[in-house]
Amino acid sequence: MAVVLITDIDFEKTISENEKVIVKFYADWCGSCKLFAPKFRRLSEDERFSGVVFVDINAETNENARKLAGVDNLPFFATFRGGVLQDASASSKEEVVVEMLENLKK
Repeated sequence: MAVVLITDIDFEKTISENEKVIVKFYADWCGSCKLFAPKFRRLSEDERFSGVVFVDINAETNENARKLAGVDNLPFFATFRGGVLQDASASSKEEVVVEMLENLKK
């Protein structure tokens, strides 16, 4: 599955209409965010996480989503199950994101 780019307008609908969602919050100026983008895309295509919707959202221009997830640094990842925040972490380490995804699958 590809990574879907959304905004505040789509955010609540996306997390509530999909059972499992992981969101990557980024900013255009964030070097670590840019470096993580290919890893996030690769994880979205990994069969282990086939039931998870992968989402990108610009943290600078989407204040409502940023506040809902409690973004405090970038890149920032948040997982949602049935519209409810499950886990959140500011990290640029792939193993942290994989662990979040594995917890979401449980």
